Amino acid sequence: MAALNVEIGDLKLKNPVMTASGTFGYGIEFADFIDLNRLGGFIVKGTTIHHREGNPYPRMAETPMGMLNAVGLQNKGVDYFIENIYPELIDIDSNAIVNVSGSTIEDYVATAEKCAALKHIPAIELNISCPNVKQGGMAFGTSPKSAAEVVKAVRKVYPKTLIVKLSPNVTDITEIARAAEESGADSVSLINTLLGMAVNAEKRTPILSTITGGMSGAAVKPIALRMVWQVYNAVNIPVVGLGGIMNATDAIEFLLCGATALQIGTANFIDPAVTVKVIDGINEYLDRQGCKDVKEIIGGLRV
Repeated sequence: MAALNVEIGDLKLKNPVMTASGTFGYGIEFADFIDLNRLGGFIVKGTTIHHREGNPYPRMAETPMGMLNAVGLQNKGVDYFIENIYPELIDIDSNAIVNVSGSTIEDYVATAEKCAALKHIPAIELNISCPNVKQGGMAFGTSPKSAAEVVKAVRKVYPKTLIVKLSPNVTDITEIARAAEESGADSVSLINTLLGMAVNAEKRTPILSTITGGMSGAAVKPIALRMVWQVYNAVNIPVVGLGGIMNATDAIEFLLCGATALQIGTANFIDPAVTVKVIDGINEYLDRQGCKDVKEIIGGLRV
């Protein structure tokens, strides 16, 4: 058995496998399917300062090798999380990480401050793909300047590990990654969903109520791999890779491209036990390759 432990800033993971926000609920929903203690970490659903109802239905659509979603960060707010969910997470021997979302910088800061006070939440993931309502709805993560502003503001109030989740819907993702690093991020995670849409030809209407939505699943993996490789070669902080990881082979490809850790998302809807299968598969691969430590293959792509 090879050593699987990795580190992201001060965050210590027993293995590189985590779950992606929005695909794993609050973690406890999957306790009947897997041993949550085996995970390196799990990232809870997007959490905002106030309760959000999300977008009108329909807000999900199946696509070839993937799905579209436009859920709209439906959640009951950070105070509900603290009072009702957090107590159920503290005894799990894994890293519970909160995905922090918002519509203004002030929202991000307020939510991050509340999370900072939670002893058993060792990190947050800052979702900068959210629309900035004060800037005409443009996502925070689509320009280096706006990304830097929100990361700097959160860094001032959040002393623990800060992971910044990057949007792929940009011209050059390395610019955004460097801006996040220079503004105090301990790590970047990528990719978030790609903007897409689905159409009902018979009705001549969009399938999603919001017309467009976020595409995820196996089809996005080649783009995610490319972006992880580019960012790994552009920054000096750990990269968390996600996007289309459906099995252990996919996960290993991300590690080779420079990901220190991984997140599995859409695959959880197909197989709720996929995460532990990936952990076992990484172990088997390392044994076959004669590796004693997973760190031996991180960034080990031969080019």
